[in-house]
Order: sequence, then C-alpha cells, then structure tokens
Amino acid sequence: MAYEPAKEIVDAVGGPGNIESLTHCATRLRFQLKDGDKADKDTAEKIPGVLGAVPQSGDRFQVVIGGGVQNVYNEIMALPAMAGVGTGGGAAASGGGGAGESDADIKARERAKGPRGTNAWLDTLFEFLSDSFRPILGALLGASLFITFMALMATLDVIPAWNSPGVTLPPSWQFVNLMWQCVFVFLPLMVAYNASQKIGADPWVGFAIMAVMMLPAFTDLGQNDAATQSEFLGSKITTIPIFGVPLTIFDYSSQVFPPLLMAAVLGLVYKGLKKIIPENIQLIFVPFLAMLIMIPLTAFLIGPIGVYAGAALANLLSSINTFSPFIFAIVIPLAYPFMVPLGLHWPINAIMLLNIQTLGYDFIQGPMGAWNFACFGATAGVLVLAWREKDKQMRQTATGALAAGLLGGISEPSLYGIHLRYKRIYPRMLVGCLTGGLIIGIGSLVLGLKNGITTQAFVFTSLLTIPAFDPIGLYLIAVAGAFIVAMVLVIVSGYKNPADAAPALAGAVAADDARIVGGAAAVKTVAGGDELLPGAGAGAVAGAAAGSATALATKGEGAATDVGALVQLASPLDGTAVGLDTVPDPVFAGGVMGPGVAIEPTGDTVYSPGAGTVVAAQPTGHAFGLQLDNGVEVLIHVGIDTVNLKGKGFDVKVKNGDRVETGTPLVTFDRAVIEKAGYPLITPVIVLNGDAFDTVDPVKLGPVSHGEPLLDIQKKA
Repeated sequence: MAYEPAKEIVDAVGGPGNIESLTHCATRLRFQLKDGDKADKDTAEKIPGVLGAVPQSGDRFQVVIGGGVQNVYNEIMALPAMAGVGTGGGAAASGGGGAGESDADIKARERAKGPRGTNAWLDTLFEFLSDSFRPILGALLGASLFITFMALMATLDVIPAWNSPGVTLPPSWQFVNLMWQCVFVFLPLMVAYNASQKIGADPWVGFAIMAVMMLPAFTDLGQNDAATQSEFLGSKITTIPIFGVPLTIFDYSSQVFPPLLMAAVLGLVYKGLKKIIPENIQLIFVPFLAMLIMIPLTAFLIGPIGVYAGAALANLLSSINTFSPFIFAIVIPLAYPFMVPLGLHWPINAIMLLNIQTLGYDFIQGPMGAWNFACFGATAGVLVLAWREKDKQMRQTATGALAAGLLGGISEPSLYGIHLRYKRIYPRMLVGCLTGGLIIGIGSLVLGLKNGITTQAFVFTSLLTIPAFDPIGLYLIAVAGAFIVAMVLVIVSGYKNPADAAPALAGAVAADDARIVGGAAAVKTVAGGDELLPGAGAGAVAGAAAGSATALATKGEGAATDVGALVQLASPLDGTAVGLDTVPDPVFAGGVMGPGVAIEPTGDTVYSPGAGTVVAAQPTGHAFGLQLDNGVEVLIHVGIDTVNLKGKGFDVKVKNGDRVETGTPLVTFDRAVIEKAGYPLITPVIVLNGDAFDTVDPVKLGPVSHGEPLLDIQKKA
C-alpha cells in the first residue's frame, strides 16, 4: 500500500487530529480516537487493501488489513501529519495497557449480534482475555509445528512415542523436544506479562509475581518433611505451612487461569497504590508494594483458585464429551463459527491448554478442526469463483486467506475478509462443519474412541499439524470432508447475493467517473477495480491485457436465461450503432469495461434495453447500471466525460431500485448543452458481465431505433 491509501485511512478515521494513538496486531490497525463518531466505517472499507473496518466502544476503531499490516502501519506513521501521534510500539504493544492504546479485537458489527458490544463489562472481559493471548500466538504456532514434527517422527518410527510416560529420548531428540516445551512450560509467565500490560500494571511486575510459582524451589517445597498430603474435591493436594498458613503446592507449568486472575487483581492494586503514593516515589514503591501484596496473595489464594476454576470448566466439557463424543463432535464445529466472531473462543483455548496439562491430551481441537477446514474450504470455493470471474481483488484476498488458513491454521483473514461480508457463505460453511462433525462422531462410535479425536499438544489446525491428531486417519477424513463440502457448495451456489449487484454496478460507474482525471493511469485504476467497494458485486468486468477485472455481479438468482440460449439486448437509443473502438476513450475503446457497442445518438432519450432493475442511476444522469432479468448486466454511459456537467442538461427519470421494462425512459438530455460544452455524445452500451457469456456481438452496425435488437448475447453451454 502506498502513501496515498495510508493517508486515506487516516482521513477515514477523522484525520490526524482525531487520533490519540495507533497500534497494530497481526492483522489490524488499532486506533484510539478522540471522537469515535468522526470515523467513517463505509469510507474506510472502500480503501484498496482494507478488508474491513470496526467501530468499537470507547472511541476505538479497527481497520482490518491482513498480513501486510506492519507495512501499512509504517506508512501511516511516516506521514508528516502523524508526527505527534502516540504509539504503543506496534504489535508488541498491541496488548498494552496505556491510557491511549487501542486493544479491541472482534468485529463490532458481529459482536452487536451477541452479548459483546451491548455490555461494556463483558466487552472489556473478552478483550482482556484475547489480548492476553494474541501477542503470543506466533510463539504458540511455532511450538505447535515442533510438536507436529515430533508426532510425525514417532508415527514413522524414527523415535519412540516421545510423550508417553517412562519414555526416554536420545539427547539429540530431547533437545528438539525442548524447542516446544520452552513455550508451554513458561506459558504462565507470557500470559502474566500480557495480561498485566493489558490491565494497566507494569507487565514485568506481573511476570515476576507469576515467576515465583514457576521456580523449582517453589515446587520443591512439596518435598519438605513438613509438607502433608490431603484430599480436596476428589483430588490429592500437597500443602506446607508458611508462617502457620497452609500453602498449596501446584505445578503451574502451562496453567493460564492463575496468571489471568493474578493480573486482574494486580491491576486494581496498582491503581490503588498510585492514588496513595506520591508521584515522585512511585517508581520505587508501587512495584515493591505490589509485589509484597500480590506474591503471597497469588501463592496462597489466587493461584489455587485459578487452578480449581480452570479444572472445573475443563471437567464440565470433559463430562459432556464423555457422555456423548458423538454429540460433542457435532456441537463444537457448529458452535465455533458463531463463537469466533463474538470472541467467545478465547476461554476455550485456555481450557485446551489446561486439558493438556492435566489430562495429557485435549479432545476439543479435533472437532474444532472440522470448523477450521470448513472455513478454509469456503474460502477455496470463493477463490475458484474469483479466478473464473477474473475478479482480481477477491482473488488476492482469497489467496492470502487460504494460505494463512491451510499453512497457519488462522481463520481470521477468511472470516473477516470474506465470510462475514457475504451472507450466502455461512450456511454453506455450516454444512461443511456438520459434515466434519458427523464424520468424527460416527467414526468415534465405530472405532470405540471414548474421547473422540485427541491431540497431546496445543496446535493450530492446519495442513501442517494433521499428524498431531489421533487417530490421524479419521481426523484427515473429517477435515477433508468439511473442506470439500464447503468448497463445492460455495462453487455451485455462488457466494454473492443478488442484491450485491447494486453496489457493484454503482462501483463500476464510480470507477468510470474517477478516470476522467487520470489519463493512461486511470485506465489502470479502472481495470484494477481500485474505486470499487471491497467485496461488492458478484461477477467480473472484462480485464485489460493483464486479465485483471473489476468485481461485478454474475447472473442473479432466478434469472430466466437457459444454458446455451441466445438473448438479445435492445437498443436504448435512436441513432447509429458503431464499434467500441471508435469511442474517443481508451477505457471503453479497449474493452476494459467489457464488450458491447456504442451509439451515436440522433434522439434525446435513453430507454431501458430490457426488463430488470435499476441498480445505479447517477443523479448527474450521465450513466446507468441495470441488472436485467435475463442475467445481463449493462452499463449505459451517455456521452464521454459528461459527468463534468454535474447534471446540467440531463433530466433523470428513474432512481436506484426502480423496476423497468423494455422501453422505460431512463433519462432525457439536452444535446445543445452537451455539444456546447464540447463533450462527445457517443454513448457506449457495455455488457459488464461479458465473461459469463460465450459471445457478445452487435446484431448490426448502422442506423438503429430504440427497442430494436442491438446485441446478440450467447450464454455459455
């Protein structure tokens, strides 16, 4: 993205003066604004390279970019006007707890459908959870690939079962094993740092508090002669008196609930201490007193509460899975498509980690894989259609999203960049989820798997991590089924709503208007679709030599055209039909907007060339986009550069959404006004979705009256 789009993003959020701070995470720019009402979501989403915009509570605003967010962030911060704007240090600080940092995660418009976005405290809770994990997702992903590698080596009998009790690996493989253990053993410290930062406390103080429970000497207290064994809630625990108070000894490796609870309390303690301690000595005494209070409180109370709270949640899900692995395998993949947009999946991730730490395996990730691969399959379906329609913008979006999913197990680019934009995708994707869940459920019953598909590590469900699941064969069949079903359904039924044709055609007209200032460079702009709404439309405009195309609608549902049938487009004008190559405009003459014909008008009225709907009626009267009932999408552009007249000399007869029949007047124009201004009256008549047909040919060139056949359009056989 160049500086111009970077400036457009800044302008869309209200300008530099409205930005209090800017940070970013793996895929999103996060603005903390002074006045959230000044940000324009629709304007932001029209900017090339922007996948979505997210207004949020507390004057926060997100712009979803994708994997290139770091470059966009750098370009924005390099703008001279941004010199005085605060930052949180980019991705590393995206979970920062400073007063000016923006840390929200989930799409606001999707959260509005659930509890998030309607309850400020609930919104804050899930932001706290998500921002405690998000910065370490890269480390978790890297560790998961090491785990997958170890599992693959064990499957191939290169090494023994590396994670079975009593198995001793050769020193070389022990070292490889340490490469993933370093992340999961010290996960509580990472979570403590992020959570403390998010809550507004010194993250290193939070790190240090949790580190006390991670010290080998802490665990060794349980081996002291003064330690005693007892039973609590059915579990054996070890306690030792410390100054007469019993201290429960746990192995806190891989635990996530204790550091989350510790950070939440630490935030309150920090705020309280800052209120009562003079500012000039806060640097010394606030951290000291916070540690003095929180280390014993965490060791004696918060830590054990966190362990038991996490265990209770894990036991609840385990009970459901034990009761019926079949039901569990279906419910999880069907629930995740709704949990993820609402941000409700973060606590489940914590339970997965806890399962591995306490049970030695996790039973949630297997069924979750069905959802992920159904999501990726739907994206693959969109990609196939985008290639077929030569939709360059969607092709780029879907390619990046599919790569992130299949190789990294990351669903966010697919979810926010595509699926939540097109409502037709979700039902098809859910069928894929159900397919994968049924395969897992039925397979578990047939194979007698009391816990269903399991994994002994926290991994991202991607192609690379398939070997980490057991049994691998059943898991592979399930995710393949979910992927293929979702992909095929999207390909067969399409992913764009018929209503999407309206913004698409309007975008085509807007793109045509925009080129009047660009000369040759404008041709590239139109061909590349830079002016179109992201995600709008459902077909493609014929591209330039490079084959790029502007996103437009394909044949709408219920269209009457039979396969292979010949349809005709009536002339919208009285005049003389001529070839497009005679139009004094390189965009139309070169066929960039699509195939068609041009008319040198002798009359002064433009009529509808067929029955359909007006989806783009410009108030200036110079251009009209029609979605015809026979599946043809037509653009009628009255004159060249006549948009500059700003409606002078045009009397528009219709508006967007109007139903028209063949011969319905669309606009009358004053020839004298147009000719006096020096603009050519030649009127291109373009079939925007020409790629959906085998041929688009003039019936004849020469004199023609409105209503007479103008174009023969042959549907693909």
